[in-house]
Amino acid sequence: MTELARLKFYATQPHACSYLPGEQATTLFLDPSQPMDAHVYAELSELGFRRSGDHLYRPHCQNCNACTPARINAERFRPNRQQRRIFKRNADLRVRSARPHFTEEYYALYAHYIEQRHADGDMYPPSREQFQTFLVRNLSFARFYEFRLGDRLVAIAVTDVLPNGLSAVYTFYDPDEERRSLGRFAILWQIDEAARLGLADLYLGYWIKNCRKMNYKTEYRPLELLINQRWVSLT
Repeated sequence: MTELARLKFYATQPHACSYLPGEQATTLFLDPSQPMDAHVYAELSELGFRRSGDHLYRPHCQNCNACTPARINAERFRPNRQQRRIFKRNADLRVRSARPHFTEEYYALYAHYIEQRHADGDMYPPSREQFQTFLVRNLSFARFYEFRLGDRLVAIAVTDVLPNGLSAVYTFYDPDEERRSLGRFAILWQIDEAARLGLADLYLGYWIKNCRKMNYKTEYRPLELLINQRWVSLT
């Protein structure tokens, strides 16, 4: 067990919250000089940390605890009827694992996704530099899971493979393929992949009760939330 108490962390200055209008957010980061080690990352994921680019972070807001770490137990997960339909709808897709790297094909899909789905967010407008800094990192545990229809790339799930589970870093997909529910399918596929690898959980980042964009996470049961430093099942 790593001596987590020996690690150094730094907090940002308060800044506008990306999820709740009118709220101020503070973020706690692991010291960037600490090597990005999968075992340290796994232990910190149990405490609610996740990765963005080269940084491990978690919310550390003084007056708000709305951001709740969430994960799905892969072994106990059972898809509901709608989720089984999504699986069937995407049975023609082929999935391939690749190490993170830049290609124009990847970036074109990412840019199209941001422009169509997140034009109101802080990731708009997309850029090649932003894409590489956020997602294309040379980390031994990071994967790009490509979802292809024939030769055409329709989605990428950026996923970290850790000793205690998979961590869903980010998913982007072709917004024109709305019928396929590719975002939901990517989560379902990652749950299955975690179970196939014998890993306990799929870490989903943060759930915020009053944020409409986060509602989809409650569709996956049993969903576990980190509350008062204990993982509890959402009923």
